[in-house]
Amino acid sequence: MSRNILFAVSGGIAAYKACDAVSKLRQAGCEVRVIMTKHAAELVAPATFEALTGNKVYTDTFDFSDDASIKHIVFAQQADVFVAAPATANLIAKFAHGIADDMVTSTYLAATCPAVVCPSMHANMYANTATQENLKTLERRGVMLVGPTEGRLASGDMGRGPLAPVNEIIDAVLKQLEAVE
Repeated sequence: MSRNILFAVSGGIAAYKACDAVSKLRQAGCEVRVIMTKHAAELVAPATFEALTGNKVYTDTFDFSDDASIKHIVFAQQADVFVAAPATANLIAKFAHGIADDMVTSTYLAATCPAVVCPSMHANMYANTATQENLKTLERRGVMLVGPTEGRLASGDMGRGPLAPVNEIIDAVLKQLEAVE
């Protein structure tokens, strides 16, 4: 029974919560590989995820430091579920429009497995018509959306935008795994 999770972290302030999600997926018996946007790596060091998973973290599509394999293709082929948490408005727009300009977006486009996308951003960005249309596009394509929730934002404002609770993300990922097993 394969339980390979490809966990993409983008550059939202909630990136620190991805550490807890990755740890809980490992505790649930999943093999987790983390890829990050360069902005995410500014918020949480890749070494944190490497310690949690035992796997090297990649932020660069053209990182051939350990071998000549095309990582975004290899990781996409190995994944049973692709998770993006947090998924910023920028990342969601790129997913919806097929833009592949970094490790995370290139891997997402190469993946054929189920995807779980967990939006997290300021409430105004989440409510923006463009973001809502992008989310609808992803839903139409079969992507499972988890969150966001209502609460206090990093700016101090209140509204719909914080990352869904980690337990909800884990439940969604495990549900997707059950569907492919």
